[in-house]
Amino acid sequence: MAIHLSDIAASRVQHFLANRGKGLGLRLGVKTTGCSGLAYVIEFVDEVQDDDEVFETKGVKVVVDRKSLVFLDGTEVDFAKVGLNEGFQFKNPNAKDACGCGESFTI
Repeated sequence: MAIHLSDIAASRVQHFLANRGKGLGLRLGVKTTGCSGLAYVIEFVDEVQDDDEVFETKGVKVVVDRKSLVFLDGTEVDFAKVGLNEGFQFKNPNAKDACGCGESFTI
């Protein structure tokens, strides 16, 4: 099981953590929401919980709770800027479909 960050995504996370002044890394998860059923949750993590799995990719710790890992295993996180919008993008091999707005997905 693994989660991967692109070079750009890893660089952005390191930049955000440096500006924040604290944090162990990035927490990824999923929550039930949206028109397709599941949505990605991304936030900084300050401590690891007992039910977390920790991956290190390109010098960044990525923390995923075990329930979310089933849906996220093999995902690559990228960072892109398109026009005025920028943000993290998920290439999830487990996702079967996504809603039109791209905010939620289904397995």
